[in-house]
Amino acid sequence: MGFLFVSGNLGLDFAGTVGARRDRRVEMLPSPADLARWTVEAGLLDTAPSAAPADLASARALREAIYALATQARTGEPLDAANLDALNTAAALPPPTVRLDPSGLTRSGSVTNALSAVARATITLLGDPDTARLRECEAETCTRLFIDASRHKARRWCDMRRCGNRAKAAAYRTRHHP
Repeated sequence: MGFLFVSGNLGLDFAGTVGARRDRRVEMLPSPADLARWTVEAGLLDTAPSAAPADLASARALREAIYALATQARTGEPLDAANLDALNTAAALPPPTVRLDPSGLTRSGSVTNALSAVARATITLLGDPDTARLRECEAETCTRLFIDASRHKARRWCDMRRCGNRAKAAAYRTRHHP
């Protein structure tokens, strides 16, 4: 199963590796190997780095800090100092190494390097004064955050193919089969 990259920001996509946070929490990074695979699918690294249980624990802590901070920014709450510290600490580490040679672009590094890039993307997002574009998916069980870049700023779902279609089908059933 592939990961979903629909949030419009790498940090929000990383925070989205937990689904249904309010009820039946779905962990999409159950192992260090899944974390390593995410770094490749996210386009941060060309090959999966070695990942240890400690890397997974650090990644999950950063992921929760990102989700909490983005939620606070979305709702206008003050940003939590401990979560900001975790985010800034991760961002201070070196990002993946990018190299251009005659055969093309290569991206290499460790899980820590990849998480630095995730943290930097999150800082760029949360440092933007226009956090009004941050949304949470309106699907009943989805808790994915995303940037509403739609023309009329009316995007309701993280992904139309998944959550949008389900919501529309449920509304149709309710209207036609009460």
